[in-house]
Amino acid sequence: MVIRVLIADDQEMVRAGFRAIIDAQPDMEVVADAPDGVVAVAEARRLRPDVCLFDIRMPRLDGLEATRTLLAGANGSGPRVVVVTTFDTDEYVYGALRSGATGFLLKDSGPTLLVEAVRAAASGESLVSPSVTVRLLERLSEPVKDGPEAVRVLTERELDVVELVARGRTNAEIAGTLFVSVSTVKTHLESVRAKLPARNRVEIAAWAWEHGVVG
Repeated sequence: MVIRVLIADDQEMVRAGFRAIIDAQPDMEVVADAPDGVVAVAEARRLRPDVCLFDIRMPRLDGLEATRTLLAGANGSGPRVVVVTTFDTDEYVYGALRSGATGFLLKDSGPTLLVEAVRAAASGESLVSPSVTVRLLERLSEPVKDGPEAVRVLTERELDVVELVARGRTNAEIAGTLFVSVSTVKTHLESVRAKLPARNRVEIAAWAWEHGVVG
């Protein structure tokens, strides 16, 4: 299956560079690029790509608002959004993930991580730049007050799955650790999404760290 990608960035050189990298992959193709968030949302709704790469600072509609607009009411059926930006700030990281983005990547991460982020997003996984991940987890390591009460909505096995998601494990790795099938892991994750205010793996991981599921 070919992964269909939409690129949104206000710099033409960046769009051209990303297009060259993605189109060089045998399993990917760029279906459109956009210079701002308004065009990006319109093109994404028209073309229904698998993955959208959104810059944050764009005219008319920034990447965070474009993500929220595109994914509002999608209930998981919309495209996966990976935010790719120059700006490594907590405000942008949390804004992107809370808006529903599947991944957060710095522009200086290089072509390999860009391609990995697209593949991860297309398969329902998440990729956050390594330099961001450590800070993200450190900040989320202080549990919220309602942690013990909140986790009771999940079964013991669902909590096992959530903890492993929060530790960055893939579905296959979770299946191997828990001695279950990948399809069983996916079933648990769907149940978790239905019970929690979480639209994707990144939000599940954030919830786990916030509520003390991961020590």
